[in-house]
Amino acid sequence: MIGFLSRFSLRSVVRSGLHHLLPSSCVLCGQHACDALCEFCREQFFTPTRIRCRVCAMPLPSMSERTDNNLRCGDCLREPPAYDATVVATDYIAPLDQLVLALKFGDKLALAPVFARLLADALLRFGAIGRPSAVSAVSAPPPLPTLITGVPLSATRLRVRGFNQTLEIARPLARLTGIALAPQLLLRIRDTRSQSLLAPQQRRNNVSGAFDVCQRYADKLAGMHIGVVDDVITTGQTLNEIAATLKHYGAARITNLVFARTLR
Repeated sequence: MIGFLSRFSLRSVVRSGLHHLLPSSCVLCGQHACDALCEFCREQFFTPTRIRCRVCAMPLPSMSERTDNNLRCGDCLREPPAYDATVVATDYIAPLDQLVLALKFGDKLALAPVFARLLADALLRFGAIGRPSAVSAVSAPPPLPTLITGVPLSATRLRVRGFNQTLEIARPLARLTGIALAPQLLLRIRDTRSQSLLAPQQRRNNVSGAFDVCQRYADKLAGMHIGVVDDVITTGQTLNEIAATLKHYGAARITNLVFARTLR
């Protein structure tokens, strides 16, 4: 984590200097900015203001705003998912939903590195918040994943879209954090309907048995911590199925790295 912090800080300084020479505009409001986001939009949409469940990243009631590293929502307590943690950069709300749609369906691939930088910020915060204050000075932050990958598309959907938006985010995220990228770790072995078209109770059956691990990695995952990158988490059924698949092959811990969290 210390190495990640020093590399990330150096890149931030260099990037800030370049943007003073090459001004840009904010991807949300269009106003002049020294980065992809102006300070107003960054503070409004990407400054954490509430505590989230450490497992699924759903915001928790204000009464739960206490320093507890294992804070979980009721759903994750009643039925723990196969994944162990979820890090998100923001909520899936307007106007941020338009950024996700622009990347996913509008071919705005320049947004992917922006998402990656915001996720890297969130990953730093995830290690800094939620630990008991009495031991925060000596308590080690959660470990970074050993490697990261993206949620795979079916061959048909990849052919139509031309790219996998989760891997477009994962590539710059891997460079920012120094975590190894395994773009072909996961396979989608069965085509599925779009999860967004289904009711919550239908989503689990839709993705059941839809994923597998590439044979070259099958005997290398024992004890590993895997980060799975996605653009949006809604019910978490896709990520849960992927986590169960990875743990079937021996992975010890799964952390979801997701740009936006859909709210109930």
